Amino acid sequence: MNDNVAVRTIVPILLLMALGFFARKTGILKAGDERVLNAYVYYFALPSLFIVDLAETTFTQENLRFIFAGIIPILIVVAVYTLLYRLFKFSRDTFYLLILCTVFGSLAFFGIPFLMFAFPGTVEKLATLSTASISVISVTISITVLELYRLEKSTLWNGIKLVARRLSRNPLIISIFLGVLLSISGVEIPVPVATSLHMLGSTTAAVAVFLLGVFFYGRKYANLVRSFELSLLRIVLLPTIGFTIATLFNLPSLERTTLVIMHAVPVAISMIVLSERYDFYKETIASVILISSISAGIYLNLWLLLLGQA
Repeated sequence: MNDNVAVRTIVPILLLMALGFFARKTGILKAGDERVLNAYVYYFALPSLFIVDLAETTFTQENLRFIFAGIIPILIVVAVYTLLYRLFKFSRDTFYLLILCTVFGSLAFFGIPFLMFAFPGTVEKLATLSTASISVISVTISITVLELYRLEKSTLWNGIKLVARRLSRNPLIISIFLGVLLSISGVEIPVPVATSLHMLGSTTAAVAVFLLGVFFYGRKYANLVRSFELSLLRIVLLPTIGFTIATLFNLPSLERTTLVIMHAVPVAISMIVLSERYDFYKETIASVILISSISAGIYLNLWLLLLGQA
């Protein structure tokens, strides 16, 4: 493995996570302070990155092929889980847990930083485009699943209405559609505004990884063996499907690598917040996120090695 790539990815991520954990442990940041950082990334840094990068993206046939190649693995895995659920009649909660531990990856908080560290100066727009397109599908599916879990015996239609209402207020979804609209319409963002958006967006990587360390402090972790097994859904299963689809779509090397890494990144840190809000396997979800995040520096670099990028 190329030492430079490993060092560029593993060391910054581990250092930033350790700093976040240290800040929480030493009392520099208090309980609840992570909400401020999370709000900053969620409402300002990430939307800025999405708007400016997508507005500057030309949606060519090649880009559309890249987008579809990123979305299809998510749809495939949900279809397979649904089929298995129908055939083997396992519990609905298990069905929901499988979906959430597979489709809801930390694309923005982990994927974008990792790729930017691995390929400095060359991959930001690809990483943003893949994050934006995959997130629209994965966030929609994840929130739908959690709403259905909370609604229990309520109708699917009620669940869909609630999801639509939540998505219409989601700053990431709004910024994605705004960026795409600006690109399609050909409207250029004024230079001072674009500069400000670039500055805000450029803070995403460091703050997002730092926030991971803050979140990990003081959590209860349980069912570690089961959590490790669930982690394999993102470590092995989804990126393997992603690699297969990217190969079938005959994507260039860097595009294929971007999609495989995005499908391999740890389960989204947002799932900690959502699992608490919906009271859905809180300790198991926290353990899955911990295991997949701590080991990501190793297994993501192994994927780079397999893809000939390390």
